[in-house]
Amino acid sequence: MPPAGTGVPCRYTPADRGGGETRLVATPAPRSTLTGKPTATLETNLGAIGVQLYADRAPCTVNSFVHLARDDFYSDTPCHRLTTEGLWVLQCGDPGGTGTGTPGYQFGEENLPTTLPPYPRGTLAMANAGPGTNGSQFFIVYKDSDIPPDYSVFGQVTSGLDLLDRIAAAGTTTGGADGPPKLAVQITEIRVS
Repeated sequence: MPPAGTGVPCRYTPADRGGGETRLVATPAPRSTLTGKPTATLETNLGAIGVQLYADRAPCTVNSFVHLARDDFYSDTPCHRLTTEGLWVLQCGDPGGTGTGTPGYQFGEENLPTTLPPYPRGTLAMANAGPGTNGSQFFIVYKDSDIPPDYSVFGQVTSGLDLLDRIAAAGTTTGGADGPPKLAVQITEIRVS
């Protein structure tokens, strides 16, 4: 989906639950009404991460993220995945913490990267299971990552990268390159302004 711009329709469709936990919420309004440069603060048990949201470049993604944040969907959810080789991200937003959960709806991609590296340090992007399956899960890049440009970029970290570095340095609970972070990260709330 190309960048839609404020007021252009967003299409949110029911998601196949696929066995993952679904924390059902109403679908977002079909048109983003966000203007200006909204920001969000991801409050966690380890500290805060501030982000600038790209409402102008990824309006449908930001519309969904803000909707879920204001509905307390993300409150008391874990950041369930840390990757430490090739792809350097902390992944969050699954209500069950398994990597398969959804909000009960999905939507298409927008604002896909066109430059290298496609996902530089500090990028906030949607995680998905294939085209058109964006839901609630997102990832934060803590080191430049050269992966296929298949994930909608919808923001940039403005504060808290040092916290991400600390989480990454501790590694995963499995000791491998992909697994739950050893420093357990729990989102307590996401505030949008």
